[in-house]
Amino acid sequence: MDTITKNDISMDAITAAQAAEEAKGLTFEMVWAALMEYRRQMTEDAQKREEERLAEAQKREEERQKREEERLAEAKKREEERQKRDEEWQKRGQELREQTEKYIQESQKRMEASQKESQKKIDAMTKSVGEISNSFGRLTESLFSTGLCKKFNELGYPFSKQGPHLQFIDKTNGRVLAEADYFLEDGEYAMAVEVKTDLKVDDVKDHMERLAVIRKLFDERGDKRILVGAVAGGIVRENVVIYAQRQGLYVIMQSGDSAVIADAPEGFKAREW
Repeated sequence: MDTITKNDISMDAITAAQAAEEAKGLTFEMVWAALMEYRRQMTEDAQKREEERLAEAQKREEERQKREEERLAEAKKREEERQKRDEEWQKRGQELREQTEKYIQESQKRMEASQKESQKKIDAMTKSVGEISNSFGRLTESLFSTGLCKKFNELGYPFSKQGPHLQFIDKTNGRVLAEADYFLEDGEYAMAVEVKTDLKVDDVKDHMERLAVIRKLFDERGDKRILVGAVAGGIVRENVVIYAQRQGLYVIMQSGDSAVIADAPEGFKAREW
């Protein structure tokens, strides 16, 4: 039999007779060397498989990191877009505030000019302070009387009737309990309007009490109409506008030679009595 080297030893399956035949002439050193070679090959195979496993794991980790980076980049992009939108809104808000302030200043200038002109006309028509005051009051009321129904029709109130200086009288003693400078009405709604030359916060408070009295009289007489309120002034400062609107009242202001309903803030809801 030819001499068997360590390279001739394999782990393939053989018969017992073949194994006995193959074992002839083998020394311990040869078998040991063959086993060591097999062990080396098994170790190399295991290392190779481990390296492949680690390479696959590294690949998956790199893909996971890439996805995470893409997710973070997208989140950063959305955050930058949100910040940009916020900055644009802040810019628009600032521009709106500046435009509003400019409008208020211009309106005040126009009102002051109009008041000066009105005062000159009143001074020319009257000789006493009392007459001047009464004439100016009538002039202010007259300014706000034109087209009130139409203005509120545009806001959804179907007013069809308007009257000045409507008094609410106690039937038992004839005492005047309340008086509205202007009273707008139809079958569903009624509105009491208080007019002042120089509207102040106290005037708004007084009108709130007036509306409560009128509502009580409505209830006593079985009047089911919904009551709403408005205040008007030749001079209306911004703090008065804000206060009145917070109470749920409409505010009518002078604009040039006519009157307009002040823009209501977002979320404004007229109070109903």
